[in-house]
Parts: sequence; C-alpha cells; structure tokens
Amino acid sequence: MRRPDRPFLSIAAHWAIATAATVGGGWLAGKAGLPSSYLFVAMIVGLGYALLAPGRFWFPRGSFQVGQAITGVAIGTFLESSTLTQLGSRWISVALVSIATLVVTIVAGLLLARIATVDRPTASLGMVAGGASGIVAMADDLGGDDRLVAFMQYFRVLVVSLLTPLLVPLVFPGTHSIGNVAGGGPLLGSAGSWLLVIALSVAGGAAAAKLRIPAPILLGPLLLTAALTLSGAIHLEVAPLLREIGFALIGLYIGLGFERDTLRQIARLILPVCVAIFALLVACLGLGWLLTLTTHVTLLDAYLATTPGGLYAVLPIAYGSGADTTFVLAVQGLRLFVMILAAPAVVRWLLRADGRRRAAVAPSA
Repeated sequence: MRRPDRPFLSIAAHWAIATAATVGGGWLAGKAGLPSSYLFVAMIVGLGYALLAPGRFWFPRGSFQVGQAITGVAIGTFLESSTLTQLGSRWISVALVSIATLVVTIVAGLLLARIATVDRPTASLGMVAGGASGIVAMADDLGGDDRLVAFMQYFRVLVVSLLTPLLVPLVFPGTHSIGNVAGGGPLLGSAGSWLLVIALSVAGGAAAAKLRIPAPILLGPLLLTAALTLSGAIHLEVAPLLREIGFALIGLYIGLGFERDTLRQIARLILPVCVAIFALLVACLGLGWLLTLTTHVTLLDAYLATTPGGLYAVLPIAYGSGADTTFVLAVQGLRLFVMILAAPAVVRWLLRADGRRRAAVAPSA
C-alpha cells in the first residue's frame, strides 16, 4: 500500500486512532461473543478509513505478512495429539466427514459463482467452512478477492453463531448454554513464547517459500508449528495479545482495500450468499446425521461437531449442554486443518480449469 505524502505525526495520529478504535471495539465485540472480534473490528476500522478518508492511512504490506505468520502459528498450535486421541476408533468416520464437508463447501462455492457475479476461487474460499481467519489471510495469495472472501466467511460465522444457541434448545430440549469458555491464558504470555513464535514464523515462511507452497507466509508457520506440536517437541500457547495483533493486522489490511464498488458488489451478493449458507447448514446437518450412524455419538454431539464454522460459539454450547466437548473440539479442529490445507490445492485447480476453458474458447472467439 503506497505511503501517503504526509508528515510523520499525521501518520502516527491515524495509527493511534485506528489502534484505539480496534482495541476498544474488539474488546466490546469479544464480550458480546463475536468470534475473532479484533480481526472483524479492525476490518471495519480499515473500511471506515478506505471510504471516509482514503489515502490518509499508510499500511505497509509487510505488516499484513506479519499478521499472516502469527495467524499461521496460532492455528498450528490448535491441533494437539491429546485432542486427536479423543477420536479413538472414530477417526476414519470423522476424516471422511471432514473431506465431505470440504467437497460440500466447494460445491456451494461453485454454485454461488454460477448464480452471482463472483469468480469461482473467491466464491469457493468464501464458502469454505472452518478456519475463517486463515482462509481470509491466504485469499489474496490464491487469486481470490480477500474483501469478498472476508465478507462471506464472517457473515457465515455470524449466522452460525447466532443460530446455534437458538436451535440447540429448540431441537434438543433440556439443554442450555453457558458463557464463553474459549480462554486465552495470560495476556502477554511469556518472553519465550514470543521468541518461539518469531522463530517458527521466519523458519516456516522461508521453508514454504523454497518449497513453493501456496500462501507460504501463512501455511509455512502453520505446518511447521503443527508438526512440532503433534510430535510433542513443543507445547506453545501464543500470547493472546500477540495473536490478536496478528488478527488485527489482517483485518486492517483487508478493510483498507475496500472501495464503494466492492460494497455495491457485496449488496448484490447478500441474497445468493444467504441461500448458499442455508444450503450449507442443511448439508452439514445431514453429514452430522451420517456421523451418528457410523460412530454411535448422539445427534447433539454430531450436530455441534459438524456446524459449518463458529467454533468459539459452538464450544460453550457443547460444554453447557452436556455434549461430548472433547469430541466436538477434535472434529472441528481436524476439519479446520483439512479446510486450510486443502483449500489452496482446490483453488489452484479451479484457476487452472478456468485458464484451460478460456484458452479453449479463445480460438473460436
């Protein structure tokens, strides 16, 4: 993003305003139960600057890459061997359901691209159910419109987060939910955890770039951290402050890229996206029902484990309703990794398919 021709104090003042608005708004949104609240609020702050004061805020792309790397490490710590052992003999059914969910979301994205004015990579990434922050962070690297992907991802998360607490008591009478149990540990963490995040970010990003892995700044740290976590070599808890800084940097970068034309496109997409999300909810409910037939878990456990996103809204409900929280966490966590790791390959395949189709049409044009 080009640096505006303005004095340093002016730039510092805008950074101070954006920081204060993101911290205050993110804290309030988090208290209200909004998942990834700082990323969401930072995106709104960036959107405000893009529309009301274009060119006044300087945001170097390097800051976005810092946010990607931190997010990659944070996601990489999510899947621990102790969590996966909770699946026991059910892991085959869970893995197949996770793959089926990916297929369903990609199909939903392709159908959305046919009925709305949006390209297939953007629509597919927007519909991927799981790891919203990671999908949004890699969208631009994969050739998607990260602004539209962010809208679709967080609109879906919002719908799931609002509907799940209402549906569970209605469909499963006698259940109740309690407050958010998604903790974060000490705000600042430890100096060692900060240094380890930096080391994993640098080493993972450099290795992924050499191996030509798509979205290397995000996926490199994610894969390295996940491998070390699963092997038991490290036990890392990313400091909540550092994690939210990473999320906020991604949100600001995406928000600052919005234009009025983008908002008009979002307005045209709302109805088709609502239809696609509803179809996704029904399909995931069907996958949950299949899970009950193959794993002998309750329908409540299966439903909460297969909801298309909204993990931090689902876990408190699972805990408070007496569901098998470890099973729900394991399924959602495994699916998150399947989505984030498989999405780049699927999107690249779509881009190649589009290229071949355009090449076939060109000679006859």
